[in-house]
Amino acid sequence: MTKQSLIKGTIILTVAAFITKLLGFGNGIMLANILGPEGVGLMMMAMPIIGLLFTLTTLGLPLAIAKLVAEAEIRGDKLRVKKILIISLTTIILLSIVIMIGAFFCANFLSGILLTDKRAYYSFLAVIPMVPIIAISAVIKGYFRGKQNMTPIASSQVFEQVITIGFIFILVKWLIPYGIEFAAAGAVLGSVIGEIFSLLYILLLFKWEKDKRFTLRHSFIKHARNGKGIFRDLLKTGLPTTGDGIILSIIGMAMPVLITQSLALAGVETAIATKQFGILLGYAAPLILLPGFITHSLSVPLVPAISEAHEKNDHMLIHKSIQQAIWVGLIVGVPWTIIIYLFAEPLTTLIYKSPEAAIFVKIMAPFFLLHYFHAPLQAALIGLGKAKAVMLNNLVSSVITLPIIFFLTSNPTFGIKGVAIAMNVGVVLGTLLHFSTISRLIGFHLNLMEFVKVILSGIIMGCGGLIMYRFVGNTNTLIQLGFTLTCSLLIYLIFLTSFKSTALKG
Repeated sequence: MTKQSLIKGTIILTVAAFITKLLGFGNGIMLANILGPEGVGLMMMAMPIIGLLFTLTTLGLPLAIAKLVAEAEIRGDKLRVKKILIISLTTIILLSIVIMIGAFFCANFLSGILLTDKRAYYSFLAVIPMVPIIAISAVIKGYFRGKQNMTPIASSQVFEQVITIGFIFILVKWLIPYGIEFAAAGAVLGSVIGEIFSLLYILLLFKWEKDKRFTLRHSFIKHARNGKGIFRDLLKTGLPTTGDGIILSIIGMAMPVLITQSLALAGVETAIATKQFGILLGYAAPLILLPGFITHSLSVPLVPAISEAHEKNDHMLIHKSIQQAIWVGLIVGVPWTIIIYLFAEPLTTLIYKSPEAAIFVKIMAPFFLLHYFHAPLQAALIGLGKAKAVMLNNLVSSVITLPIIFFLTSNPTFGIKGVAIAMNVGVVLGTLLHFSTISRLIGFHLNLMEFVKVILSGIIMGCGGLIMYRFVGNTNTLIQLGFTLTCSLLIYLIFLTSFKSTALKG
């Protein structure tokens, strides 16, 4: 099995994530056109539940596996790697069975509490079988991350997305005559089928690519019984991550309830609230976060890379890795933020046939630039063994965000826009807390002049883009936007290069 560098692993994941993101974005457009914002809203209400079930099932072990496997690889301890996998799989399989059965039996009760629109119940049922599938897959992916071999993870993502899109299209088309609630559930079920195929695929890759001497069947029960030390090590990293995941999952589940109840206080009916929720989180948010796959792809190999550097006390490599992640986020985030802010209405009209989504894009885009730094900073903290700090930082930002959602959204002056404003507060606060923690830990700092160069290049790009957009005139919207965005990005790269920004070298 080939060990890959941080940059090589990032490139592999980025290419796969780019393909996956394009396919997923196309899938989102298809669903928007078939289901409409109301159907998308029903899906978005059910999906956060999988986050909580997944977190409770995995106990944060996938990240812990990557960290511990990376450390064991440095010492050449193959037996420890085997024990890590056995303990993790045993724990997760048992937990997933219990949680899945419990979720099915409590489905009526849970849906009554968590789903403000009762039509989302069928989507909730469809999402439950995903729990053990994602959990087992996450363990194997954690193993590959620890080995710093990102190719199996990358290829499985693309494979899963292709299968998912095919089944979603078939199921949604088949179920739409029976009602929008059944079609939304069909879309969720399509994702479950995609996850099943992805799990089978990555299990095959694991079987083919692992060391032939590395067999899990031998002494499985013995290692499972005598793995208390490894189990403690896994929980040491995993539990704080679990706490963080539970916080984020609870917020994800609370948001639909909080938003719809707050909108009700503002005089908005349930069906309209579901539609607005779908426009905000199903249309605007994916567009704002479209290039986020790049920083996410960087974050995945960042955990084992920093963990390994930390194990070797290589402070220079730690600083360099974090610096690279920050520059990637900056170079990607600045042009996209400016583009979607300036061309929000034509973009949302072209993609979703929903110009009303543009206002949310304009409200959120400038602040969500910091989102491109959040994931790499969080990964760096976990790699440094500070998962507890990540949990506390996210808890603080969440505790502040939720009351803001209620107070603003229940005010008719703000309505659903209050949610967008509150989300801005959350992402800004969370990112600044992560950065502050890393700065205190390792004395990390940034070159502000480089930030100025990148942002100035982005501003010049924006001015050039507006000129190009007006120059092309009222032609076909796709051609007009395509020409404008292409020219804008060229202007950005030319000025970024002319300013001799070290961000490009980083």
